[in-house]
Amino acid sequence: MHSTPQPFDESAPPPNEDPASIVLPLPPPGTMGPPEEYGRLRRECPVARLRDADSPSWYVTRYADVRAVIADARLIRPSVNSWPFQGERETPDGPELITMMEMEGPRHTALRRALAEAFNARSVRRRLPRIRRSADQLLDAVADGGPPGDLIAGYTEPFPLAVVCETVGIPYEDRDFFLPLADAALGALLTLEEARRATPPLRDYMRSLIARKRRVPADDVLSDLVRRCDGGELDEEAVLSFGLSMLVAGYRTTTMFLSDALVLLLSEPERYARLRDDRTLLPGAVEELLRHIPVMNGVVVLRATEDITLHGRTIRAGDGVLPVLASANRDETVFDEPERLDLCRQPNPHIVFGRGAHNCIGAHLARAEMTVGLEALMDRFPHLRLAEGTAPTWDDASPAKSPLTLPLSW
Repeated sequence: MHSTPQPFDESAPPPNEDPASIVLPLPPPGTMGPPEEYGRLRRECPVARLRDADSPSWYVTRYADVRAVIADARLIRPSVNSWPFQGERETPDGPELITMMEMEGPRHTALRRALAEAFNARSVRRRLPRIRRSADQLLDAVADGGPPGDLIAGYTEPFPLAVVCETVGIPYEDRDFFLPLADAALGALLTLEEARRATPPLRDYMRSLIARKRRVPADDVLSDLVRRCDGGELDEEAVLSFGLSMLVAGYRTTTMFLSDALVLLLSEPERYARLRDDRTLLPGAVEELLRHIPVMNGVVVLRATEDITLHGRTIRAGDGVLPVLASANRDETVFDEPERLDLCRQPNPHIVFGRGAHNCIGAHLARAEMTVGLEALMDRFPHLRLAEGTAPTWDDASPAKSPLTLPLSW
């Protein structure tokens, strides 16, 4: 029987002369992870200070603590390009990159309210035929060019992007311009200066797109937000923040999850065959893949607005807090045999999509992309397998992990 997760302890901390400290954990080279340190940290040091960080920052790894932290109003998200925090200076040089995840207060509430219908389960169900068409068109091209074929370049990269572009109203044909900038912004955890350089052109691009939607509206989410903005329901900066959210993170995490899912399913081919032959397992399998795949290896960054005590550590106002979703979703006190991929796991209370005011508004769309993306693959390539003599390649410098290449045969 699992213990019920409890909020973190806020009693007076004991003396803390030498708090445990760590370097930023990274997955073992050539793997998706998670980092080997997660289990030890959960057991021995659930709140660890990041060593050599530019500003005090804390790594939080247990399920109950992560679940509490990500919904705690005293912890806010800084702008994408302002971490590591720069001492007394509250904002970075130049414009800040503010997405929906960093918005707070009434403006954030108004934006989520405006988006609720477009991203609810009913609206996503209506979009399923178009999502499937996007998958099938890409798989047509993959089939024409192989076998073997690289499913990253040919499918798992472009598929979520195509879906988000059509849904939101971002021109897919502009991807060669905005993708390098968006990836630089998403990599802010390790490449802050690149993220700061990417911010002005990203903002300029989204402003020009908003102006285009104002002149020639279409049947898409961005056009609807522009209409609401012109009607006084939203301000333009909120619309801009939504657009930046979609450019920076609206598709990339789904790309990573889908790519990693293929690695897991094909590394033990009976997994793929089982789902191919019994599609009723697919919804539960998607939830388990979301839990098990450690894409978010410590890249959620929060900032304390007041002093907080957590497991005897004093987190000061202004400190960074990094709740690690990938570690929480492997917590032994919540999940039986958490290191095992169990495609029939029940219950499965993973927190991949967060919780609280900033839970992922695109969760239904992400689940649909994962489900349709896998189903289309199994229909087209029932005997899909890893190509002989090759292996996936990985970016071992990044905490967010998915394969760069994935050569497959069918």
